[in-house]
Amino acid sequence: MTQTTLLPTDDIRDRFSKAMSAMYQAEVPQYGTLLELVERVNQETLSQQPELQRRLEAQGELARLSVERHGAIRVGTASELSMLRRLFAVMGMYPVGYYDLSEAGVPVHSTAFRPIEDEALARNPFRIFTSLLRLELIESETLRQRSEEILAKRDIFTPGAREFIERHETQDGLTSEEADQFVKEALETFRWHQNATVDLDTYHALQDEHRLIADVVCFRGPHINHLTPRTLDIDEVQRRMPEMGMNPKLVIEGPPQRECPILLRQTSFKALEESIRFAGDAQGTHTARFGEIEQRGVALTPKGRALYDQLLTEGRKQTAGLDNDSHQTVMKNVFAKFPDNDEAMRREVLAYFHYYLTEKGQANKDVGSTDINALIAQGLVEAQPITYEDFLPVSAAGIFQSNLGGGQNEAYAGNANRDAFEEALGAQVTDELSLYAERERASKASVLASLKGEVHA
Repeated sequence: MTQTTLLPTDDIRDRFSKAMSAMYQAEVPQYGTLLELVERVNQETLSQQPELQRRLEAQGELARLSVERHGAIRVGTASELSMLRRLFAVMGMYPVGYYDLSEAGVPVHSTAFRPIEDEALARNPFRIFTSLLRLELIESETLRQRSEEILAKRDIFTPGAREFIERHETQDGLTSEEADQFVKEALETFRWHQNATVDLDTYHALQDEHRLIADVVCFRGPHINHLTPRTLDIDEVQRRMPEMGMNPKLVIEGPPQRECPILLRQTSFKALEESIRFAGDAQGTHTARFGEIEQRGVALTPKGRALYDQLLTEGRKQTAGLDNDSHQTVMKNVFAKFPDNDEAMRREVLAYFHYYLTEKGQANKDVGSTDINALIAQGLVEAQPITYEDFLPVSAAGIFQSNLGGGQNEAYAGNANRDAFEEALGAQVTDELSLYAERERASKASVLASLKGEVHA
């Protein structure tokens, strides 16, 4: 009997992410222009910073840079979220992190489906930031019930997608041919549809509550609303976007520009206004899809994150209404309290690092030392920053608001409910900080074991 060869989930994810990128480029041509701009700036940055290129190569990140994307979708029901969890599992993507966007006045809570293992991230770190609408936060009982009725009537998955998800679960994988069919069927969930499922009056009523609610409830599925490439110099891309016919949002979200980037910085070009046909043949427009870019820095420890959150809060109080240059100047001054040096961040336990042997360390494995700082000083071990693979709720909310409008609604704030989200998801989310901490611990243990020193937890 011939044994069936099943395709690794990393390969399925790679095929899907490339197919989604091609689909989105066909739907939003300006996304292709954005990719060209990011690619040009990345190549210029690498040629100007050979040490950055060396570090990215050493970390296995250079090869993934050109394929790295993250998308964002929003769903309306627990059953939709639960099935998405099963769909993404086919591609080796798992829910990491819980994000409460109600704290920033947006009525959703979210997770990021992404690969977890280092090898999987190096192969293709495709991520989908996935938000669940908080219907219970809608103040109007009439609107809340109407939204529930509308969402109950739709199925965002094709029968084929459901079939291949079940087949993957039954046979613990898909063949190459099945994977291609799965990708084709799964893409339909994320495709843009110009026909709304509601009449214009219902759309306007939901939009008046919050434009994001209308975006989730009034369409056949959770259309992908952006697909984000990773840049090595977000400030330069922001500066050049108008030259390429793109209208950038006012300010870059996240930490300010630094010599040693931390966490995540994001910006976008403004959402497109697209024509929509509503039930009853009424014509209107909807703004949802935009072009986002990101720059990723080192992942922060709980101590580092606490300092970041403190400084971000302080900075946001001083930057309301400022243009990007003024905003960045203020934020740089505020963030002067956060060390802008890898070694300082490492020694102060503000960020996570991956430890590995240098060439000298590989040639001198009998030192027997367990003092990691001494080993680094002797040139036997090197510590490289671990890239932050996740998201920031305040930044995500800022992107949402600048593109969907709706502003903040204080009535939504302070409603974190991780238990309810995980119940809807049908699984627990992985704590992202535990992943970084374990990677750092394992790399340190491996280095010390290679040098024949005792491994201390």
